[in-house]
Amino acid sequence: MTNSDHFNDELGENHIATSAQNPVRIDAFNLSDEEKIELIKKDVESILNTLGMDLTDDSLKGTPNRVAKMFVKEIFGGLNPNKKPKASTFANNYKYGEMLVEKNITLYSTCEHHLLPIIGRAHVAYISNGTVVGLSKMNRIVEYYAKRPQVQERLTMQIVQELQRVLGTEDVACVIDAKHLCVNSRGIRDIESSTVTSEYGGKFKEERTRQEFLNFIRLETKF
Repeated sequence: MTNSDHFNDELGENHIATSAQNPVRIDAFNLSDEEKIELIKKDVESILNTLGMDLTDDSLKGTPNRVAKMFVKEIFGGLNPNKKPKASTFANNYKYGEMLVEKNITLYSTCEHHLLPIIGRAHVAYISNGTVVGLSKMNRIVEYYAKRPQVQERLTMQIVQELQRVLGTEDVACVIDAKHLCVNSRGIRDIESSTVTSEYGGKFKEERTRQEFLNFIRLETKF
C-alpha cells in the first residue's frame, strides 16, 4: 500500500468531509442517464468477475444492470440538479409565528467513503418570517440531498442551507441521527452506535430556541 492509499484509507475511516458541497466534476452531466447505466453495468460486471462470481448464473446475470440502474436512478439520483424538488412557498396568511417542526423524516443515504448505507431520521424546523413551505417538500429536500454519496455533516448543512434559501430566513435547524453500516457492519462492527449531527441557523443558535426544538423532537408521536 502506498502512502497515498494509506492516507486516503485513514481519511475515510475518520469520515472527514473535505467540502460543504459534494465533490462533483464540472462534466458530471455530459453523459445521459442511459449512457451512465451502460458504463456502470460494465464496471459492475468487471468487479463481480474479479471476485470470481459466475455471471451466467440466473441469480447473477441481471445484477450488473440492476446495480447500474439503482446507482443512477435511485440511490445517487440526488446528484442530478434536474431532480431537485421544486419547493413552492406560500404566504403565512394565518400569521403562525412559532417554530414548525417536521420530525422523524426517514433518511436513506450512502457513505461516500465505503459506499455503504446510512440509515436514520432527520428532524427539521424553521420559524417563518412571512413564508411557509409545504410539509412534504421538507421531506423531499431531505431525500434529494441524501440520495448521493454523502458525509452526514455535509448532508445536515445542505438541508439547512436549502431551506434557508427557499424560505428566505436564517431561522432553520436540522438534527440527524443515523446508523452508518460502514461502522456497524465492517471495521469496528459496533452495531449499537449511531451518529448525531446538527446545524442551527439564526434564532436556533439561541439556547432557549434550540432547547425548545430539541424538546419537540423528543416528544413521542402517538396516533
